[in-house]
Amino acid sequence: MRSVTYVDNNDVTLLESGTAYFPALIAAIDAARLEVLFETYIFSEDDTGRAVRDALIRAARRGVKVRVLADWVGTGHRCATRLGLAFVDAGVNYRVFNPWCRRGIARSHRKIAVVDREVAFVGGINTNDDWLCDYDERRRLPAPRWDFAVQVRGPLVTQIHHEAQGQWMRVGHLKLKNRINLFREMRKQPEQSCESPARAAFVVRDNLRNRSTIQRAYLQALGRAKHSVLLATPYFAPGRKFRKALAHAAQRGVQVTLLIGVGEFRIQDAVAHSFYPKLLADGVRVVEYRKTQLHAKVAVVDDDWATVGSSNCDGLSLFLNQEANVVVLDGAFAATMRAHIERGIADGVPVCAEEFAHIGWVKRASYEIAYLLYKLTMRVFAIGYA
Repeated sequence: MRSVTYVDNNDVTLLESGTAYFPALIAAIDAARLEVLFETYIFSEDDTGRAVRDALIRAARRGVKVRVLADWVGTGHRCATRLGLAFVDAGVNYRVFNPWCRRGIARSHRKIAVVDREVAFVGGINTNDDWLCDYDERRRLPAPRWDFAVQVRGPLVTQIHHEAQGQWMRVGHLKLKNRINLFREMRKQPEQSCESPARAAFVVRDNLRNRSTIQRAYLQALGRAKHSVLLATPYFAPGRKFRKALAHAAQRGVQVTLLIGVGEFRIQDAVAHSFYPKLLADGVRVVEYRKTQLHAKVAVVDDDWATVGSSNCDGLSLFLNQEANVVVLDGAFAATMRAHIERGIADGVPVCAEEFAHIGWVKRASYEIAYLLYKLTMRVFAIGYA
């Protein structure tokens, strides 16, 4: 398991939802001179997806080397195929991650873009419209989907670019000559400089050398927490270590607040509900976000640790899928992230321990059954979940 390695002098800008993210992303692609690497879980055919697709095609047609990687399950077979036809015609290099689940059931859930090795984007935002439901594009959300990404400039971009290049190489079937050329590209890393003081790390989860890196980053931060922990996640079903870390922090006087998305999948809600009695008893504050689809995977610990990325706090993200987060050690960034999460908490509904204690035995039993089924599934497919 790799340790979390921080680098200094980065400029990390928080982008809230597609309203801020897509204009910045498309502007960077339109300004690209040499190279664009782009990864996404969902690449939709809605207006937002077409805008990003067209920007990538414009870049390729003016001679920029463009590589696009989309997940087969997240994007869907038909959509992925149509995207491939459009990209190939324009000269975009395009690959689909794990089509037909030939390499098992793990998915590439990462959302990464690197432009000219100068600017990178990492977060949880898929390439689709904020107003349309992820799993049903015919369903309009009551408010824009709530999510975050970061724009990064500085030395950390080198690490993000290296990982994106490596992923492209792992997914494809390259001839030896092309593989050697790609290795040469990866070695030509320009020196990045930035006057911003932010210290940051790029952490990924895969099934090779980084199987627990993202969870380890969380556990280290929770173990060192002194005052407060704010964590927002669409799905809450981590393993025992993660839950114990939250409980131990609360028991030693840290104010721990979980903001959890609900209303998307009944089985997922039931699994999360199975943890509520123990969390509440340990002093963890639980708030359910019901305003719209919560897709943010963000956290702030104390006054200087924050993370933004693609990893949910569940078994799939922490133990099976391929994920990518940025961890930032910077007071100003943490304060900005805290303000956003606190607004989300204000829009949520607190879970009252007394009310939850009086739910019927049928519901309580359904929660426990849901958790046992989830746990069994994770133990079958994901190493390390307990």
